[in-house]
Amino acid sequence: MKNLIVVLIACTAILASCSNPQETPLVEPLALPTQNSSSLPRLFTNAKGETFLSWVERNPEKVAKLYFSKLKDGQWQSPRLIAEGSNWFINWADFPSVIENNELMAAHWLQKSEKGTYDYDIQVAFSNNSGNNWQAPITPHKDGISAEHGFVTMLPLEDQKTFVTWLDGRNTKGDHAKDGGHGGAGAMTLRAAIFDSEGETLEEWELDDRVCDCCQTAAAQTKDGLVVVYRDRSEGEIRDMSVVRYVNGEWTKPQPLKVEMWEMPACPVNGPSITAQGNQLAVAWFMAKGGYPEVKLAFSQDGGATFGEAVVVSHGTTNGRVGTTTLNNGNVLVSWLETADDTAKIMLAKYDKTGTLLKRMTIAETSAARASGFPVLTSNGEDIYMAWTQADEQTSIKTAKVNFE
Repeated sequence: MKNLIVVLIACTAILASCSNPQETPLVEPLALPTQNSSSLPRLFTNAKGETFLSWVERNPEKVAKLYFSKLKDGQWQSPRLIAEGSNWFINWADFPSVIENNELMAAHWLQKSEKGTYDYDIQVAFSNNSGNNWQAPITPHKDGISAEHGFVTMLPLEDQKTFVTWLDGRNTKGDHAKDGGHGGAGAMTLRAAIFDSEGETLEEWELDDRVCDCCQTAAAQTKDGLVVVYRDRSEGEIRDMSVVRYVNGEWTKPQPLKVEMWEMPACPVNGPSITAQGNQLAVAWFMAKGGYPEVKLAFSQDGGATFGEAVVVSHGTTNGRVGTTTLNNGNVLVSWLETADDTAKIMLAKYDKTGTLLKRMTIAETSAARASGFPVLTSNGEDIYMAWTQADEQTSIKTAKVNFE
């Protein structure tokens, strides 16, 4: 009788295992064929729900190559080369990107202009046939000064126009320098422009005449217009987040996203991330007032005109490097790094539009060093994708679909 019971239990277990298929993993790796050391990933999802990945590879001869791939049927298609060069400025925090707008693609990278460490120009190239052929690159800034130009954000606009915003160091050099800026020179500025499909400048603006020197910019298109978020810099070295908006054909004056009064004598190299759906806007950012690091998240329901109280996403053990995206239902995802000695955990959290935490999980582990760069995040409907740099003996791009229910 006892043996019969054991057999029945075993058979029940076998039947249960056969009737319940293996569960989908929370983090589902996506293979990406690369040939050399790869790093600096960026993700972009267009209005049609197509997702693109760009990254940089460097061969033993130190030639940099910018590639992109499109996600199709849950797999990355064969990598396609955009541009390459041996005179590029390669930086863990200031890295290339690709966007797509109804078959018009735009890509940017950074190219050295002089021998100075931070003398480099932005290069933007366009393709009118989905990346099959790329036009000769243009330089969006027309100052002709060998200085720092970078930390670019690009957005697709109607009529195959492209919006580009960047940090511009033209006032930090030579006769253009003013008193009171970085190293006794002039201040870094925030500029923006709109280009047609051939790369011709349609409009250009200076959005802020004094900003933090090396934090990423972030931009989004709301129902009411364009919004740019960035780390500002006062003469007293306050480096809080600021917002400018394009309303009725004019840019608003810079306004603090939140008055935090973080006094910081040097650039923290940690910019914001912004995501929008209609007029709902969410911004995540890093700050460390009093030496206490935090990642924060704030929502706007009026296109960035006002923001609600900030939510603390992580504190104490974070070094920021944030990402954001919005799902179809309005929930917002935030990614960031949490550190312990030399190790960093890539974290992901989901919030509803009121700022209530719904779920939080660890995606992967990597190095806390600069070589691991910035994890990036996008969504396609309710599908979530992440990419990051695994910083081992040779850096390599990792990508995954996150099943975050």
